[in-house]
Amino acid sequence: MQADRKRRERLFDTISNVSTETQAIIDRALSLPPADQALVVDKLLSSLDQPDEAIDALWRKEVEDRIKAYKEGTLKSLSLEEVLAKYRS
Repeated sequence: MQADRKRRERLFDTISNVSTETQAIIDRALSLPPADQALVVDKLLSSLDQPDEAIDALWRKEVEDRIKAYKEGTLKSLSLEEVLAKYRS
């Protein structure tokens, strides 16, 4: 565990152009117990995962196109067994 912490510290040491404030936050986060570090990571990642209407619109169109193709018979469906067999072999 201590080796992991040292490896992470070396990684952060190699990042240049980090402000003093950012480095202080990183240092403080690395000093937290693992459960608290996980919470910090979760909160930071969640803050980056914001809805993007443009991407959502693209996915909606993709889904609509696939449903239409399936109904028209131009898109073949596979059973779960067929899909799993592909990855098992």
